[in-house]
Amino acid sequence: MTPREVFLRLVHGVADRDFDALPALYAEQTDVRHPMSPYGDQPLFSRDALREHFGGAGPRVADVVQFQPADVVGHETQDPEMIVAEFDYAGTVIATGEPFRVPCVFVLRVRDGLIVESRDYIDHVAMARARGMLGELIDVLREPASEPAAS
Repeated sequence: MTPREVFLRLVHGVADRDFDALPALYAEQTDVRHPMSPYGDQPLFSRDALREHFGGAGPRVADVVQFQPADVVGHETQDPEMIVAEFDYAGTVIATGEPFRVPCVFVLRVRDGLIVESRDYIDHVAMARARGMLGELIDVLREPASEPAAS
């Protein structure tokens, strides 16, 4: 699969709640980071860590919102393993029917059809708002900053 095909499987798999299949898109040893996360960038370095991540975070989101990727723009780079993709997760809040959009930029390195590196930049405020979790986010932001993750 090309980097673009892998990216599209990833974002559609998240939106379709196919959490069991998502870890197979990643190499056994990988480096996935969320550098702008207000919850702290907790790198995921293995397929097992991703399995745990998708198994925990996925269902919590799925119970509250429904969404699909929208306005996808993929930027091919001079590096054939790399794609930079801009998109929104566009959807509705299940309880209220209120629409929302969460802007995202993903930078993926795909080798032999598997993600070996990813930097996921997501508007966490918009996602917290859609999920009804602004209070929790504010509490997190009031905590002292932790040390950045080691590379």
